[in-house]
Amino acid sequence: MRATQRADRRPARVEYLLPHGSGSAFWARRLTRAFLAGRSADATYDAMLVVSELVANAARIKDSHCRFSLCLNADELTVSVHDDSPRLPSLTPPPVPLYAESGRGISLVHALSRDLTIVAGPHGGKTVRAVLAQP
Repeated sequence: MRATQRADRRPARVEYLLPHGSGSAFWARRLTRAFLAGRSADATYDAMLVVSELVANAARIKDSHCRFSLCLNADELTVSVHDDSPRLPSLTPPPVPLYAESGRGISLVHALSRDLTIVAGPHGGKTVRAVLAQP
């Protein structure tokens, strides 16, 4: 009898409710790094950047909760961030002056992602979902 090793991995999924305010992106990056421990450094840094941008956008919304989840399959990571605002981000931002401190985040997320979707929630709010390759 020969032992076989299963090549498929079960998906791993976590979900977090983040505190409101400027510290949310910090905690999201930290939780993402811990979740992806043992993965390639480049993929982890890309994921941390995407999470940071999406959570920072959600944390700016006054009186809104920010919930984010990570789902890791064999070859991809799905990052989902939900907030209570019905305002959808624009995937084609207006021209941003070189000295501006914001306005490029969603374009950066789009460039790093295999797929980026924005879904309006049935009871208000929205979820921004980015799918990243994971070697």
